[in-house]
Amino acid sequence: MDAKDKSTILITCAKGLSEMLRSEVETLGLAVDSSHETGVEITGNLYDAMKLNLYSRVAFNILYLLDSFDCRNPDQLYRRLVKYPWEEIISPKEYVCVVGRIETPTIENTMYANLKVKDAIVDRIQQKTGSRPDSGKERDRVVVQVYWKDEKCWVYLNTSGQKVSDRNYRKLPTKAPLRESLAAAIILATGYDGTVPLICPMCGSGTLAIEGALIASRRVPGLMRSNYAFMHTLLYDDAAWQRIRTEALRQSKKRGKAQFQPAKIIATDIDPGAVDAARRNAMTAGVDHLIEFSVCDFAETPIEPDAGGIIIMNPEYGMRLGEIEKLTETYSRIGDFFKQKCAGYTGYIFTGNPELAKKVGLRTSRKIPFFNGSIECRLLKYDLYSGSRKNTN
Repeated sequence: MDAKDKSTILITCAKGLSEMLRSEVETLGLAVDSSHETGVEITGNLYDAMKLNLYSRVAFNILYLLDSFDCRNPDQLYRRLVKYPWEEIISPKEYVCVVGRIETPTIENTMYANLKVKDAIVDRIQQKTGSRPDSGKERDRVVVQVYWKDEKCWVYLNTSGQKVSDRNYRKLPTKAPLRESLAAAIILATGYDGTVPLICPMCGSGTLAIEGALIASRRVPGLMRSNYAFMHTLLYDDAAWQRIRTEALRQSKKRGKAQFQPAKIIATDIDPGAVDAARRNAMTAGVDHLIEFSVCDFAETPIEPDAGGIIIMNPEYGMRLGEIEKLTETYSRIGDFFKQKCAGYTGYIFTGNPELAKKVGLRTSRKIPFFNGSIECRLLKYDLYSGSRKNTN
């Protein structure tokens, strides 16, 4: 095998983000062959996979297809994969993790299928080299990913390992933080590009503000990570990776603090601990100089009148009756805040509770569907003018 060999690359994402992912992939100059609810497919090589790992803001994993075949039972799975030239991909000195999604009536335990794949890999390498790699659950080195649905099986090299969305800057998460890829998708859905102010009340660990700052400054998100699964394979081309990273660094620095200053980004939270965590996370991400942090109730967030910016709020959804009763007042106060202090801005609320959203009391101009894990959410858009009308529907 060779890093230049082309195969199907499956780029996975959260449910509902495939069109945004398609746009991102095409912007990188790669043609999309097909798309579905949780990903897109292209034809490419491992150099393309490297680039996708580095540049994608909304992807989960970059999966390079190694083999696909008809498969009816675990023994057939083993016999097929023990013939595959794993010794050309994985050193016996490495560590292998096998993960899988199994949807076939012939097997009930996903772990058993993963074990058969792992056995086939290490047995093959043992046969060819005289020694076998270690294996386990850690996804920080070589990762093999298996999809087995009915009587069809696909085996991928997961070139990412840990999800691409793990940017590695969020050292201090707060309560129920948004995944970085979801926060980036929310920011991108608003059309934000750094030319207008971005206001993030209720900032929590700062993920929305930080992703906004990364987008505004055109910083390549994958540069914050030093470890990807593809680096641990025998196919890894370090010289090529360094060239790809150098180009990404050049692009990021071109829009860095020396040559570009985005419009004001403000992040506030009533919890001093959350603001401290957000500030530290922004520092790790290298964008702390682009964000103004302050501790205050969201309604006291400093808003420059008629600046024409974007305000994004991510209030709690409420899962229990007592929480919902308390949040009813919060959502109502958000509507008052938008109406009384944010004229001239475009307001957004990201929420997974449509009933609470009605308490905002303002007319939405758009409702953009998202999923936060298994929770169906909406990004609600409000065009905020002086004297916004209450929604009487």
